[in-house]
Amino acid sequence: MGLLERLRKEWFILGIVLVIAVARLEPAVGVKGGPLKPEITITYIAVSAIFFNSGLSLKTEELTSALMHVKLHLFVQIFTLVFFPTAIWLFLQLLSITPINEWLLKGLQTVGCMPPPVSSAVILTKAVGGNEAAAIFNSAFGSFLGIVITPLLLLLFLGSSSSVPFTSIFSQLFMTVVVPLIIGQIVRRYIKDWLERKKPPFGTISSCVLLMIIYTTFCDTFANPNIDLDKFSLIVIVFIIFSLQMSFMFLTFLFSTRNNSSFTPADTVAIVFCSTHKSLTLGIPMLKIVFAGYEHLSLISVPLLIYHPAQILLGSLLVPTIKSWMVSRQKAQKLTRQPKAPVKV
Repeated sequence: MGLLERLRKEWFILGIVLVIAVARLEPAVGVKGGPLKPEITITYIAVSAIFFNSGLSLKTEELTSALMHVKLHLFVQIFTLVFFPTAIWLFLQLLSITPINEWLLKGLQTVGCMPPPVSSAVILTKAVGGNEAAAIFNSAFGSFLGIVITPLLLLLFLGSSSSVPFTSIFSQLFMTVVVPLIIGQIVRRYIKDWLERKKPPFGTISSCVLLMIIYTTFCDTFANPNIDLDKFSLIVIVFIIFSLQMSFMFLTFLFSTRNNSSFTPADTVAIVFCSTHKSLTLGIPMLKIVFAGYEHLSLISVPLLIYHPAQILLGSLLVPTIKSWMVSRQKAQKLTRQPKAPVKV
């Protein structure tokens, strides 16, 4: 793969680096009350646009084929939204006595509270040849659950550090997340054929809007002289994120391949990716709402911004290995099911 092709493929990750650099150079443009008016354009318009776009692109009609695989869905959703955040919380009790920046540690907790992403887990499951229908269902269903459960988890583990009352947080979530998502689904019903024919770049649109949100978040950071991020904490957090990602992938693999699990190798592939991946697209807007006006919001966002490329990078590197395991396991299962030929006397 040529350099230009690689840059084109990884444009979003490069975009994150670029908007943070631009925010560092001229933070006054994107701060609250600045020329961009992020308190309106980002808080309401950009966030609503992301979830309207999600509503338009979400193929809920395809979920019925995977609906009956209840055990798999329960495993993924409980691991993602119960075990993951609880395990992170317990781990952070140990890390709290270290000199690591406390806001980055709080950011690790927010990663644990996030729902699965709509795209990356599905793409990697498909690349391996796993249970794509189950991956689609759990990504979509997890996103719907996350709209309600993620803010509750954030408030449970971190508390609301903004001056916004609890009721206002959920009313804003309803107006900027739930309503646009429902409207997007309603509009999709009427223009579904056109959408299937034209295939608009939903992922690219959401990513561009997300870059705007990241930009204004870091403008607030760099405009505040009291915030300082030490390099030691950042390096340690990167190491912790990669370690957590690998550990949780290995853990889900072990659980789903036990003799009494009843999951097929293709199911295991979907479980490994869907249970361990976290949504940046849904996560950043939710953090923006729950921690509205909070000066350390960008530092809390950093682990999620690192986790996103980490899950794609690790997943992509492991695709050949997981595919090789799945194929060999399927062949072995096929051989064990074949009836033995009668022995000739």
